[in-house]
Amino acid sequence: MNIKDKVGQRIKELRNDLEISQEALGLKADVDRTYVTDVENGRRNVSVEILERLIKALGVSIAEFFNSKEFKK
Repeated sequence: MNIKDKVGQRIKELRNDLEISQEALGLKADVDRTYVTDVENGRRNVSVEILERLIKALGVSIAEFFNSKEFKK
């Protein structure tokens, strides 16, 4: 699994934990729903700036985001 897939999987996991839609996450992070879809499916190289906005919108710290099983492999 490459880094794009790992980031996308983690975003999707956290979003599902919050029970919010891709649209709602996109609105909170000021990105389009299709962008969220592409990131979650590993089809988009996400910039550090947008990744930070997505992480904040998910309500976790950067450390918490990367402290998951996906990034320990």
